[in-house]
Amino acid sequence: MIAKKGGIATALAIVLCMPSMSLADSRNGERIFLNRCAMCHGNDVKGTGPLADKSNPPTPDLTTPEFKKRLLDYPGVIVSSVILRPNGDLIPRTLRENGVKLPPFAWTVKDFRDLNEYLTDRIARAK
Repeated sequence: MIAKKGGIATALAIVLCMPSMSLADSRNGERIFLNRCAMCHGNDVKGTGPLADKSNPPTPDLTTPEFKKRLLDYPGVIVSSVILRPNGDLIPRTLRENGVKLPPFAWTVKDFRDLNEYLTDRIARAK
């Protein structure tokens, strides 16, 4: 199972780095982030959302030098963490425990590219 997950993450990173017929749409990535991620990560991506301290461990600041290095070393790390949820049930449990109901979302490869593009740019520009 672990090898399978690693293979999925590797394949995803390759797909995210491949040039596409259309450029990633950062506006779509921003919309996805604001609707699905900012409640924990905050609009500033620094782990300042209203649910940031309600998860254990608390939501990380994605603008730290350590995370920026990880992003450079592992393109697609943001998206693979969304897909693989290495933290097990942390995200769904935190939402459940705080009465947050997210509607199902039919992710497409383009959505993943857009989210990755938006966050990579947002994190790179963060001070």
